[in-house]
Amino acid sequence: MKTLITNGTVINATGTAQADVLVDAEKIVALFSPGTTDVQADHVINAAGKYVVPGGIDAHTHMEMPFGGTYASDTFETGTRAAAWGGTTSIIDFAIQKQGERVQDALETWHGLAAGNSAVDYSFHQVIGGVDDESLKAMESLVDEGVSSYKMFMAYPGVFYADDAQIVRAMQKARELGMMTMMHAENGPAIDVLAEQLVAQGKSTPYYHGLARAWQMEEEATHRAIMLADLTDTPLYIVHVGAKQALEQIAWARDKGKNVFAETCPQYLYLSLEKQLGASSEQWGDFEGAKWVCSTPLRAESEGHQDAMWQGLRTNDLQMVSTDHCPFCMKDQKELGKDDFRSIPNGIGSIEHRVDLLYQGVVDGRISLPRWVELISTTPARMFGMYGKKGVIQPGADADIVIYDPNGHTSIGVEKTHHMNMDYSAWEGFEIEGHVDVTMSRGKVLISDGQYHGTKSHGQFIKRGLSQALI
Repeated sequence: MKTLITNGTVINATGTAQADVLVDAEKIVALFSPGTTDVQADHVINAAGKYVVPGGIDAHTHMEMPFGGTYASDTFETGTRAAAWGGTTSIIDFAIQKQGERVQDALETWHGLAAGNSAVDYSFHQVIGGVDDESLKAMESLVDEGVSSYKMFMAYPGVFYADDAQIVRAMQKARELGMMTMMHAENGPAIDVLAEQLVAQGKSTPYYHGLARAWQMEEEATHRAIMLADLTDTPLYIVHVGAKQALEQIAWARDKGKNVFAETCPQYLYLSLEKQLGASSEQWGDFEGAKWVCSTPLRAESEGHQDAMWQGLRTNDLQMVSTDHCPFCMKDQKELGKDDFRSIPNGIGSIEHRVDLLYQGVVDGRISLPRWVELISTTPARMFGMYGKKGVIQPGADADIVIYDPNGHTSIGVEKTHHMNMDYSAWEGFEIEGHVDVTMSRGKVLISDGQYHGTKSHGQFIKRGLSQALI
């Protein structure tokens, strides 16, 4: 079946153009000048006045992730359906190996969770939670299996934490294999000390989660990760950057020509410690703040962290925006920490809103249209080894296409546009001056006319190559 998308403005990371797009089966096969009359198609979509952009790629999600005695509330089925509603057509989730587990078993488990249960295409990063000779040997098979990136944690002692010696050994192996090292950069042992002291003082409400995970803990770990990567000559990707001081470390390394890359997330662009978790002492006892407990934490708007993140996106010291989508319901999940913020599952659900929230940055004059596409699709594809197949509107690419209406409107809220498996929205009340009208994945229309037309078995595993960001 052939589909022709007519009269739209095609936006790639390289610029904009008026063009018609022809899709045959799962691929984009041609771009035509507007009004070309001899094109044969079975189905025509009129995109007049709208943008035609490559489908969004969310390179940092956590479906069904075990954390704090519970599991992320979105399954691959519910989370990827919500992704499609929001214009995201590919995700990269994390296969999690904990200490004492085999890397191969962890990857097999995540394949089992996702296969036949994903509305959009998916891939995996490998979490290495226990560094030993066996896990380092297991890394050698990952690239052949299309898993060309792995993640380590400088936080969460006793669960995911890796010390400097373990990090160095893993980075050396990654250098040998050409893999991208991803790092959760927070000083976990020091954070645990601060958290214990705060609780001992009776300061146990969600607000203090952000104080325990102070910006100094993020800056220090970011610098340390950069130096260890420099020592081992390994490309480094810092996840969920939220502190301006950590961003300064990244900019410093990049100015020296180091292969250091980083992402931020929508929550660090729009949300803050004061507004979401309470700015005055009488509000600090309010458990509502648990809705926005995530790690790295929200930072104080008064200190300029949010503006710094937007600036980092403009200067390319931050290369992309992922969600770190790790949703938990308030009831029976976030409530686990009602008496102690240390027991609140860390995570915010945003997979449905990333494309819209970044488009609002275009409306507000913070980024350009091509930069919008670069951040939500093209750079994730290049960073993680799937550009050409994903991340671009061009012949030969997968027909992952979003038709976006700049004259539309999206009101975010549980009762309005919410499809994630959560009982609240961290983005309740946000208004977006734009709207996802059509989402197409490999030529199949998943969203159109306000209806979902996808299936939970449509998504396929993306076997990724090495990062193209280094080429």
